[in-house]
Formats: sequence, C-alpha cells, structure tokens
Amino acid sequence: MNRKSPAGICTPAQHGGDRRGFLADAAMWSAAAAGFVGGYAADMRKVHALRTEDVAAELKKQDKRVILLWLAGGASQFETWDPKPGTKTGGPFRAIQTNAAGVQISELLPQLAQRMQHTAVIRSLNTKNADHGGGADLMDTGRIKDPGIQYPDLGAVVARELGRIESRVPDYVSLYTETEGRRRGTSGFLGARYAPMFLSESMIPPNISKLDSISEIDHRDRAALRDVLAMRFVQNRRNSVVDSQLSAYQRVQGLMASAELFDISKEPAEVQARYGPTQFGHQCLIARRLVEAGVPFVKVARAWWDSHGQNFETHLELCADLDHSMSVLLDDLDQRGLLKNTLVITLGEFGRTPGINSSLGRDHFASAWSCSLSGMGIRGGVAYGKTDPEGHTVAEGEATAGDLFATIFKAIGIDHKHEYMIGSRPVPLADFGSEPIAEVLA
Repeated sequence: MNRKSPAGICTPAQHGGDRRGFLADAAMWSAAAAGFVGGYAADMRKVHALRTEDVAAELKKQDKRVILLWLAGGASQFETWDPKPGTKTGGPFRAIQTNAAGVQISELLPQLAQRMQHTAVIRSLNTKNADHGGGADLMDTGRIKDPGIQYPDLGAVVARELGRIESRVPDYVSLYTETEGRRRGTSGFLGARYAPMFLSESMIPPNISKLDSISEIDHRDRAALRDVLAMRFVQNRRNSVVDSQLSAYQRVQGLMASAELFDISKEPAEVQARYGPTQFGHQCLIARRLVEAGVPFVKVARAWWDSHGQNFETHLELCADLDHSMSVLLDDLDQRGLLKNTLVITLGEFGRTPGINSSLGRDHFASAWSCSLSGMGIRGGVAYGKTDPEGHTVAEGEATAGDLFATIFKAIGIDHKHEYMIGSRPVPLADFGSEPIAEVLA
C-alpha cells in the first residue's frame, strides 16, 4: 500500500509501517539464519518415533542421567576388570578381592574394588572389530556402519530420549583431553539438535559470556526486548523453523546463565581436593555438576590407553587416575542421592591382546574384553560372562555391542526395541537381534 501524500511527502503512518516491516524482516532473517536449527527441523520431519507422546513425556520426567567414562585407545581387561594372574598372558599384577563375594579385579583398581556394590562388570564382549576407527564407531553407536544411513551415537540417543525441550542446559556434553586420536560424537539422523557440545581445549565453553562493555542491566533488557519482538512476530507465523529458532535462542540464553556449571572453582575447596589435581578428575567433577543440573548425557574421555609398548607402566599411571576419579565420582553421586538416577559406564573401542609383544605391550583385541556399568538400574557386585583361563576367547555369556547397548537402555528405562522410522525404514534403538543382559540389571 502506498502511504505517501499526493505531494510525495512521507507521512507518520509511512514511518510506522516501515518500522513494523523492518522488525518483521529482522525476525524472519533471524529465523532463516538459524541454519542448524532449521536443518534439525527438516531432519526431524523424516524421523518418526513409534511411541505415544505420553510415554515419551513420562520418560523425560524421570530425571535419569548417563555419564560415559570413555577409555580412549582401548584399556586392557587384564589390568582392569578381568585379571589372569599366574598365567603366561596375565602380566605382573595380582588380582584382588572386591567387597562383592567371589568377584576379583586387578590390584591397580583398589578403590573401585571397595565400591563393587555399585558396579557390574561385563567380561564377555566380543565385538570383532579391533581397528581404532571402526571399533570406536561400533562402540559409539552399538552397530556396524551402514553406507546408507548415519546412525546417532549413544549420547545423541540418550539426549533425544531423556532431554526436555524446555531445558536450558545442554542435552549432551563431551569432554576430551587434547590428544592424539581425538573423536567427536555424532547425532546422525537425529539432527543437529542432539549433537554434543564438544570441549577439548578448555573445559569452559567459549563465547558464552557477555561482553564486559555491556552492563548486566543492559544485557537483561536486550534479552527481554528480543523476546517481546520475537513473540509478536510468531503470533501469526507458527512453523517449525521459527519455533526451532526461538527454542535455540532460549537454550543459548540458558547456556549463558549456566556457564558456572563448567567452573569447578565454584565448588568448595574440600570437594575440589577430593577429586584431585588431574584433568580427568576435574572433568569428572564437571560431569557431576552437569548431571546434577539436569544434563542427560556427559562423556568424559581419558586417553591414551593404546599400550602397544610399555603396557604395564602405562596402566599403572592410567588405572591410578581412573581408580581415584571414578571412585570419588561414585561416592559423590551416591552421597548427593544422584547415583540412583545416574548410570556410569566405563568403555573403550576394544580391549588388549592376551599376548605380550616384544615391546612389553599389548595390541588391539576385540574378541574377549570387558566394560563396567554402575549405578542406576544395575545389579551391583556382579561379574557377568567368562573368558578362558588365558583370556583368548569368551567361554560363557558372549555379548555383542548391540547387547551392551540394549542393556544400557534397559537400565535407563528406555525400550531397546523402540524404533525410529527413517522414511519407511525402521531403526531400533539397539541393533536388530540385540537383547539386554538380564544378569547385570537390577
């Protein structure tokens, strides 16, 4: 509509129209600029969950959390959960009795041995892939790669199943020591909404603090003005792209407000001292702070367990860090009443060979290795499965990557047979044919 006067002089009404048009255009461009959220919305139109909304909502209300302690490079089962002392493959370390009757683990984990009431060990994983890349992909997603589909990793699935749309904290945080072989998680076909916040160079996310030149009052006022303008814009323009953009902006605001979760200096000195001075210990403390604040999935990676040479010296150092940090984490979660709703997993891409090579190391091995599950949904004090006397093969209770994932989902309370539909293709959360290991479940 032309609002100019016959003489070509602009009127106040014309200015009002221009301002409204500018604000509408600005909001529209803001929505269009949110590429990753728009991509998420497009992705999610292709992914359908075969489950009622009531069931999904109830699951999200239960405040369940997962912490994955990723032993990057592949820890040795002989020096951790499945020792073989006195055999030619066993190495120099003893097995010690835990506080669970009949369960022994390596002497390199003395503190965890006294917390076995929280933990179930699975000693019979046979995952067949002993390549770093392939093994990590398999243990990230619980299934063999498919060239026709990009599967989400465990963290993304847990974030999708347990995360709340209104949450102001991240759904999936991945902390990693800066080192060789660093890996990033993937949300696969679930879309960017469930991709991890990945932190390696710093444990505090970059670019989430307000500029020093902006006062706290101005910061709040700007956010309030933006919210008012955005809500006016969407009143008659409801669509998935705009809704996703608004949700993303609110989550960014929430992340800025929750930046202190990543700052362990906010913890009492006594708590900091208990976790100790190592980076892994610091990251475990951050993991506790995050799950306490409602983050559904936190991955903390400790590298580098790839001990082709000097295996025993390597595991002396790394197991000491794992033993202390994980023990303090379990105690802290338990004392705060969080362990009953938090599952703590130790896992890597594979184990290490029974044979000891000429460099006194152990090589890649995926035929008979171990992991552990602690806390929520787990029957503590259990060692499931058995390897032969020298650890070459699984003798009892063989479990695949899919079986492990089905067990994890069952412990969390997620139906492992629940399917996403990618177009007309059903994709179950745990791979086809997988079954939970009932013996380790509470």
